[in-house]
Amino acid sequence: MERTNHTVTEFILLGFTTNPVMQLVLFVVFLVVYSLTVLGNTILIVLICNDSRLYTPMYFFIGNLSFLDLWLSSVYTPKILVTCISEDKSISLAGCVAQFFFSAGLDYSECYLLAAMAYDRYMAISKPLLYAQAMSFKLCACLVTASYLGGFINSSIITRKTFSFDFCHDNVIDDFFCDLLPLVELACGRKEGYQALMYFLLTSNVITPIALILASYLVIIATILRIRSTQGRLKAFSTCSSHLVSVTLYYGSILYIYSRPRSSYSLDKDKIVSTFYTVMFPMLNPMIYSLRNKDVKEALNKLFK
Repeated sequence: MERTNHTVTEFILLGFTTNPVMQLVLFVVFLVVYSLTVLGNTILIVLICNDSRLYTPMYFFIGNLSFLDLWLSSVYTPKILVTCISEDKSISLAGCVAQFFFSAGLDYSECYLLAAMAYDRYMAISKPLLYAQAMSFKLCACLVTASYLGGFINSSIITRKTFSFDFCHDNVIDDFFCDLLPLVELACGRKEGYQALMYFLLTSNVITPIALILASYLVIIATILRIRSTQGRLKAFSTCSSHLVSVTLYYGSILYIYSRPRSSYSLDKDKIVSTFYTVMFPMLNPMIYSLRNKDVKEALNKLFK
């Protein structure tokens, strides 16, 4: 086969291991994780849509985050499950392009959405008297729409650029999905402009939202410190603690993979970290936002009763 982007019709996903026993173990693990992800996020979306107590800006954003996580997990996990139990490890070129496009678009959208959620927490804690008026449904809908548009526009740019390369080295991807770094390793030709594009997208999709989140939390912390009672401080902090945990886990794993110099890349380590934010994180989010949340627990009890 001539290995160029015009003649390659499929890629081979090596996955995690070639050991049949470990592949079966991983299949069971990923099946359980995916089942919990679908169940948890679906229940959270149903609760937010059906319980009037959850008709608030915060839960509107959480519902959209659950939708993103449900979609994101479905982009990766079904193919991982097939790869674990099938001898056919291939993915078509069109399938690889689609997986790359949707995974990038959803990841970028989640970055923007987490920044919008930080702004919501800033308004709720720093300006509580103006919160209901300022965070109108129209503004919330605009923020969510902008998150999706920004994510998928940038995804279109990086997808078009990535698959414009000639894949002359091989068609074997040492990963469990069509990820950016393994694809770049397979590509040949001049990559200087591509590296600049990657830094631009990292800045616009990750660094900028992080800066907005940090700015929001600096104001939030300053506001909390001005509260005189300890109980009042704890109550104010508890309203944003779930979001803070979610941001730390999500951005931490992304920055670990994509902000390091190329000389320090390790595909084996990156597989583990990628698994966390692509497969495990969508499962954890419903737990993060519901386990310590009184409103969600009451809505859940009402649903089952």
